[in-house]
Amino acid sequence: MEYNFKIDSVFEKKKPIIGMVHLSPLPGSPLYNPAKCNMDNLTEMALGDAVKLTNGGVDGLQIENIWDYPYLKGQDIGNETVAAMTAIAVKVKEAVRIPIGISCHLNGGFAATATAVAAGAKWVRVFEWVNAYISHAGITEGIGAKLARYRSFLKADSDIYYFCDVNVKHGSHFIISDRSISEQAHDAESEGADALIVTGFETGISPTYEKVLDFSKSTSLPVFLGSGITAENARQLLSCSDGAIVGSYFKKSGNWKNTVDEENVKIFMDMVNQYRNEGNVL
Repeated sequence: MEYNFKIDSVFEKKKPIIGMVHLSPLPGSPLYNPAKCNMDNLTEMALGDAVKLTNGGVDGLQIENIWDYPYLKGQDIGNETVAAMTAIAVKVKEAVRIPIGISCHLNGGFAATATAVAAGAKWVRVFEWVNAYISHAGITEGIGAKLARYRSFLKADSDIYYFCDVNVKHGSHFIISDRSISEQAHDAESEGADALIVTGFETGISPTYEKVLDFSKSTSLPVFLGSGITAENARQLLSCSDGAIVGSYFKKSGNWKNTVDEENVKIFMDMVNQYRNEGNVL
């Protein structure tokens, strides 16, 4: 089977590292307070983190509305969220020379796709492409079939790629526990995912080497690490994967709620570049 997504069609380097731009509470979310942090402030903070990540050497940025909790299910996400994310994403894209992607909680693939098309992003992270799990918002079902049609409707098949979690963090997967993670990966691949993401149990917790290795062996698609990646474990985990999305490690004190620490980014990327330069990155 010929797949649509090739890593070098988006990223210049092997084993690309994607840094997270975590947006502060957006209009419409319970924590949004325009008296303390309006859209201008939100954009300025996002740009600050984006520039630090870029200066530190990451290969891409993923913009996410992580502070919009408690999260709505994807179908309930409002136009105000799409508008705010698009406004900020456009400014971020203008400020950097690396590709950007969009992640919208929770499993907000349609909102994220609309934002990505409007802002010129290259990928969308989808928490549940196929099957189902129990998230903080309740039963969260796969949206791949409808989302693929939505991308086609927007004439974005060659512009937007779907990076899809399998057995995603922050939820219970007991309802599909009769299917192994490898079988779930096959489900996502056979149903049109462009790349797959493997994570630990929650933000800041990495998957084990054995889990990533088995997962990568079960699919022909590129596999990205999606949580808990640090300068200490990245070399081992990247040896059996194709790239990583890094959030917590790049923040001050390793806490995702803090702003980006450019020095942490440089330490991590120096290690990754050394690994790349050793010549064993396939």
